[in-house]
Amino acid sequence: MNYSARLTNSFAGEWELYVVTGGMSLDWPEHSFGRTGPVPTLQERADALALLGYSLANDDATWEWQEIPTGVMDRVELLAAVDVQPIGGAA
Repeated sequence: MNYSARLTNSFAGEWELYVVTGGMSLDWPEHSFGRTGPVPTLQERADALALLGYSLANDDATWEWQEIPTGVMDRVELLAAVDVQPIGGAA
């Protein structure tokens, strides 16, 4: 089963990665990079996913970026998403 991993800059501006596992849960696996810049590298994202028990869904998976206006002082939230799967087929 594939899920969606999201990389976003939180309201405080720190980079966070989480995996949407379905439903409206507050218990999605998440990892904070603890910094506002630079954007986490592909390797840092892969390492964080592995810590959470996930990997990219396939070898040619790419992160898709979006800009989301927040309406607060013209601030824009960045969001990247990619399909992931549990490592070893675990759920």
